[in-house]
Amino acid sequence: MHRLLLAAALFMTSATALAADVNVSIRLGGPDFYGPLVLRDLPPPVLVDRRPIIVVQPPRAAAPPAPLYLRVPPGHAKHWSKHCRQYQACNRPVYFVQDSWYRDVYAPAYRERGDRHDRDDDHRGGKHKKDKKHKDKGEKKHKQEH
Repeated sequence: MHRLLLAAALFMTSATALAADVNVSIRLGGPDFYGPLVLRDLPPPVLVDRRPIIVVQPPRAAAPPAPLYLRVPPGHAKHWSKHCRQYQACNRPVYFVQDSWYRDVYAPAYRERGDRHDRDDDHRGGKHKKDKKHKDKGEKKHKQEH
């Protein structure tokens, strides 16, 4: 019985250690990325369907939400009502881009320009508090040196 418990404990420890060594990184522009795309400075995307898909219609009084351009795995667009929550896009007009356009146009252009535009989008175009803090430290250090 003790041997069985010891073996189980060793197995769990090694499984945990192996799981900790796994590091998966999927980045926008990469071949395994699925999600929203920023279409800045690119030719119009080739769409799966010209009509947007909306699972839940927004209230009439509300302003219509901006459309979302997505790259999704095979089958997600066809069964969008099952998958829209995963993308937080059930109540928005969604256009699905063709995989070939993503691979041949979007991904190479994205990799060429780098991810500097996405950092701007993450902060909604404004300065991040941390950025200001670092800038202030740099200015103080610069003033002290001169």
